[in-house]
Amino acid sequence: MSGAASVPSEPKRGQDTSDPALSIASRPWLASYPNGVPAEIDVAAVGTVVDIFRVSVERYPERPAIESFGIRRTYGELARDVAAVASWLERSGLAKGDRVAIMLPNVAAYPVILFGALMAGATIVNVNPLSTPRELIGQLNDSGARTIFVLENVACTLEASLPAIDVPHQVIVRPGDLLGPKGVLVNLVSRYMKRAVKTFRLPASVTFAEVMRLGRLTPPARVTIDPEDVAFLQYTGGTTGTAKGAILTHRNVAANVSQIEAWSLPTLGSQAQIMVTALPLYHVFALTACCLLMIRLGGCQLLVANPRDLKGFVRTLRTRPFTCLSGVNTLYNALAHAPGIGSVDFSRLVFSVAGGMATQRSVAEAWKVLTGRPIVEGYGLSETSPVVTVNRLDLQDFTGTIGYPIPSTEVSIRDSEDRAVELGRAGELCVRGPQVMRGYWRRPEETASVTTSDGFFRTGDIAVMEPDGAIRIVDRLKDMILVSGFNVYPSDVEAVIADHSGVAEVAVVGEPSDTTGERVVAYVVRQDATLDAAVLTAWCRERLAGYKMPRRIAFRDELPKTNVGKVLRRALRNSPAAD
Repeated sequence: MSGAASVPSEPKRGQDTSDPALSIASRPWLASYPNGVPAEIDVAAVGTVVDIFRVSVERYPERPAIESFGIRRTYGELARDVAAVASWLERSGLAKGDRVAIMLPNVAAYPVILFGALMAGATIVNVNPLSTPRELIGQLNDSGARTIFVLENVACTLEASLPAIDVPHQVIVRPGDLLGPKGVLVNLVSRYMKRAVKTFRLPASVTFAEVMRLGRLTPPARVTIDPEDVAFLQYTGGTTGTAKGAILTHRNVAANVSQIEAWSLPTLGSQAQIMVTALPLYHVFALTACCLLMIRLGGCQLLVANPRDLKGFVRTLRTRPFTCLSGVNTLYNALAHAPGIGSVDFSRLVFSVAGGMATQRSVAEAWKVLTGRPIVEGYGLSETSPVVTVNRLDLQDFTGTIGYPIPSTEVSIRDSEDRAVELGRAGELCVRGPQVMRGYWRRPEETASVTTSDGFFRTGDIAVMEPDGAIRIVDRLKDMILVSGFNVYPSDVEAVIADHSGVAEVAVVGEPSDTTGERVVAYVVRQDATLDAAVLTAWCRERLAGYKMPRRIAFRDELPKTNVGKVLRRALRNSPAAD
């Protein structure tokens, strides 16, 4: 896929130059940039993800880099562990470009394996630990991974997949690995008290402890990594069809880290940051905007292995001061109402960033009441490494937009004929920049289908650009509901229903109708157990046009979600019609 347009490297904020690509008319968002944020980054100088790691290790050897289960490890310790993983991979016969799968939650071993494999020249294949055997087989076979690091809690999934895959190198990781005596306790609690480890048999596997022992015997060779080498195959689309791997090069990802850094530094300054990393690191948002950004800044990541354990999550937040927090709408909603959250000290919080799904205003307002800080919403996709836009970090109130395109990013709102629409009109959001993927792994036709003739990536999201360049997502193109020829965007209806005090969560989908083509259906999780459909219908009737009205309201105890908390509308569309 095409990279960024060729433009001068250091234009001033909002400067109108002779190059039309940098004019305010063609990039209205530049006038809204915070002071100190450049219009462009120096793409040629971004280097590789390995460079990011090596530079920070040299600069901050004594600083804490990660914290897991209350144990902190410094950049110097991290570097030694990373070298051991790289050395073991070389011993196992890894060649440059081979794929290494990581099937782990946020535990201390994850960043060590990540950087060790990248340093050895491998391509990372991130795998959701909650994957089913069918999903795991599809991802491992499609990527051609020959090595997998898997948490022992889900090793039974790997065992069930063995007849259909060829992955000779299997490494079993425990949640407490690398944490010393505390880690032994963590492993015992996981295995015997929580009974989180199901019986499995993987006779060809080795333990991560053995990997570290063997890897420390000899230093790794220094593999030459080029910015155009593939760093990640980031699989996406599994909730809507066959998962496909977005090819992210070292330049793609390192450029996105530099873009986020340029946007953040005027707000963050030189203070050492502590990022609460609750979103799983196998998700591209947490990978780049949390893990890699903190490494670049010499910050510390407070790894949360299981954010669904709200009691444990709140207890973790009480143990350490923190400055940054990332999450999705459902996580913020759950935290804002979690028992004991009022005892957490948010006084050092600089910003809370959200992505992955639309943030509802009611959730953002509850979060600001709790913390004194608004939720800063951003936007991105696996195919864009991921960040495309983000709100100003110094905003005072939630905006409801996804913010402005970050440096070196072009966006174009286009109609069905691939023509740019004027400001204020809805169209498909298209993106061009150094963070956009090379393409889909072994899928040239699908790559071509999402690429415009002038090199923009078609996101599939419907958006509107405001006069100041801020972008508002209307909805996913495929989630739009067509009622008697009128477009209904689920997020519009969800926002109205979510404002009702008796509603905890809501998701809106379309279902077939003999009279209108489709009809609007709302799935609601109650906050107030006495809430009924008649009350919600009356609430909506006062606030929605007739064609947007839910024709059916179904109450559920919970909504189907991905592991990062994103509601699965497809699962709801396939649910039975009756409540």
